[in-house]
Formats: sequence, structure tokens, C-alpha cells
Amino acid sequence: MFDTLLRVDESFDIIKREMEVSGTKLAMYYIDGFIQSASMQKLMMHLTSVKDFGDGSDTAAAKFAATSVPSVEVDVTDSVDTMVTMVLAGCTVFFADGFGKNAIIIDSRTYPARNTEEPENDRVMRGSRDGFVETLIFNTALIRRRIRDTAFTVEYVSAGESSRTDMALCYMANKADMDYVAELREKIKNIKTDSLVMGHRSVAEMLIRNRWYNPFPKIRSTERPDAAAASILEGNVVLICDNSPEAMIFPTTIFDFLQETDDYYFPPLTGTYLRVVRHFIFLFTMILTPLWYLLLLHADSLPQWMSFVVPQKPGAIPIIFQLFLTEFALDGLKLASLNTPSVLSNSLSVVGALLLGDFAVQVGLLSVDVIFYMAFVAIANFTQSSYELGYAFKYIRMLLLFLTALFDVWGFIIGILLALVLVATNSTVNGKRNYLYPLIPFNGKALARLFFRLKKE
Repeated sequence: MFDTLLRVDESFDIIKREMEVSGTKLAMYYIDGFIQSASMQKLMMHLTSVKDFGDGSDTAAAKFAATSVPSVEVDVTDSVDTMVTMVLAGCTVFFADGFGKNAIIIDSRTYPARNTEEPENDRVMRGSRDGFVETLIFNTALIRRRIRDTAFTVEYVSAGESSRTDMALCYMANKADMDYVAELREKIKNIKTDSLVMGHRSVAEMLIRNRWYNPFPKIRSTERPDAAAASILEGNVVLICDNSPEAMIFPTTIFDFLQETDDYYFPPLTGTYLRVVRHFIFLFTMILTPLWYLLLLHADSLPQWMSFVVPQKPGAIPIIFQLFLTEFALDGLKLASLNTPSVLSNSLSVVGALLLGDFAVQVGLLSVDVIFYMAFVAIANFTQSSYELGYAFKYIRMLLLFLTALFDVWGFIIGILLALVLVATNSTVNGKRNYLYPLIPFNGKALARLFFRLKKE
């Protein structure tokens, strides 16, 4: 029956190793690629010296595991479902005639894994150079290395009927809101899906299913162990998924996305300056082109010192269409760069710069002013590391452009109000915390800490 459940005959990587020692038949099931050959050879050599494998009683397997299995992690079970799950998870399931209905589970697996290198998206000028990888146990160890406190808890959870994805809830038992931890745990257990093979992104979509039209990110993630450890020590909860190099941080607010690890590796004055610059520049990217277009609609009313706002050569097509065209072209270049072989990436950069720069101006498709403002927006978008927040601001910027083109000043005002409504009503797994906290509800000290990097932090 066990062979049928595991489809041993059809799957070449599921190994069934049968032996007979001292007149007792033995069988071990494991997956090739998860097992260290040296460990298995030592185990088999040890088993050949064993004389007694039990009398078939309910306690025989447990007694044998306690006295005769030379492995660090050993368990005993009589559940067939558990046996199947553990084999598929990479463990070895050991049967013997003397164990009765029980089997011994031996965890001697090894994982295909890459080195803990610095993540591409969360680089820092100072600080540690390690990052999360796709192996759950390695990621929890990276956090354990930074938090040596008995209150630090790593709780195992699982979801996905086919993928059976392993996850870890990490929190400080003496700092986290335990009601919130229980709520989050229950949400994960109630996930009804066949697979979570896309890692943390699949889990995020399962936890938050409503208000898909709201572009603002609902869950903050990081690839840095130091950032995850700092969040845990602040009382937050971190969820790590197997097969994903990113950890999710709960709860989260929109202001959390604008915090950077570098702020804490510099002196308070420098950290404060970087925070203020990041907040204002990124906010400016949302309103720059809509505000510029609004000023162009009222060019006759502008004072002399603002004459630089009006393009000298506006181009062959209306400015509003130039702005939208450039928005789409920049995204096209991003997509092309992702699929371009590394040896051709420099060539793509040159061609893209020529197409959106000199050639577009020479043929009259785009004005120099449009290229200048959109180049600033594209570069300033990288002042923060959240890809999702960058696109949320992009959608709001395009909405503002559209409404301003239709309704002039009132369209710009309506667009700003709509953006505020979307932020205020964003649905997240935040428990009692609002997405706009500490602005709503107002907390002066917490709000000040968003902009000023105090020494005690």
C-alpha cells in the first residue's frame, strides 16, 4: 500500500531500499537528492550490527528509536498520511517487521541551496552582506543568530493541499500581540488552495483576497535577516515560507515601506537626512508630471520666473499623450531588461537611451521637457526598495494625469482625494493597526520617529 501511495514504480527519484538483518525484513523510503549518501551508508552499516528490531508491540518502534538509531532528529508515527508527507518533505521513513504498525522517521535530509549572498533589491552601503535564501531552516537560523532570547519563538505552520508548503511564524512572545499572532495563525491554517509554489506571493494573495483594485501594497517583505530581526524585536510578526527568499512582516503601514536599513547604519543626523529626502522625493514623484501638466494648462497665468515650465518645442503630439507614451515605454524597457541576456544588457541600455532620448526628440515625437521630467520620475522611483509601492504611485500618477486632462484643477484635486481614500481604506492583515498609523490614529512620538532617526533607536 505504501508503494502505491508514493508511486514508487512511476517516480524514479523516490527510493525504496529493502534489507534483511538478523532474519528481520527492513525497508527505507526516501527521495534521492534530499539524502546525504554518507549518512545513509553509516545508518545502514549500523543497522547490520543490530540483533533485535522489536517484538511487534506498540512501543517497539519508540524503544528502538531511542536506543538504536544514531541520528539527531528521530520521530515515531503510526499515521500513514504523516509517513507519506515526511517522505515527500525529504525525510527517511524506516519500517521493520518488529515495529508493528509504526514507522520511524529519520530527518537526515540536506537541501539544494545557494549561498547567503547580499540580496540584489536590498543593498546597503554599510551593514551585513547576508540575505535570505530559498531554504526555510537556513532563514530561521539567520534570524536566530541575531536574536539570542528565549522569548524568540519560531512556530511551524503549513498550507497547500499539494505543495504542503512549510512556513515559520517568528515573533517575540513577550513583545508581540498574541491575539494578533493567533489571528494570523488561524488565517494561514484556513488557506484553502492546492498549491503555494510561488512562495510568499501566493501566501499574500491567499491572506488578502478583497479590494484587488487598490494598488497600494498590503504586505511588506524583506530579503535581509537584519531587517527581519529588527522588526521582530519591535513586536512585529515575521512569516517565512519555504522556497522563498523573502520574509513577510506583519502588521505593516504605508510609512514602513519608506524605511531603509541604511538609516540605522549611519549616525542619527545622516539617517534623519536620508529619511526626509526619501519621503519627500518619493512623494514628489507621484505629483510631478500631473502638476507640470496642470501648470501648462494655465501657462498664460504663470509669472515670468516660471517661464521655464513651458516647453520651447512641445513636439508633434499633445503633451498628455507624450507623458502616457513615456510611462508605457519605460515599463517596456524594464520588461525587456529582465529578459535580456546579461551580455546584451549594455547594448539594450544604449538603444533604449537613444530611442527615448535623441531619436524621439529629433523626429518630434517627444519634447525635451517630457523626457527630463519622466527621467527624474524613473530615477527617483528607486529611492525606496518596494517594487509594489513604486507601481502604486505610478498608477496614482497616471490617474492624476488622466483626471487633470479631463477636468483641469478639479480633476487634480479629485485625484488627490481618491489617492487618500485608497490609502485610508487599504485592506491589510493589520489587526488593530491602521494602514496610516501613526497618522491615523495620531501618535506624535511614533510619527516623529518616521522622520527623525533618534540615537536610542
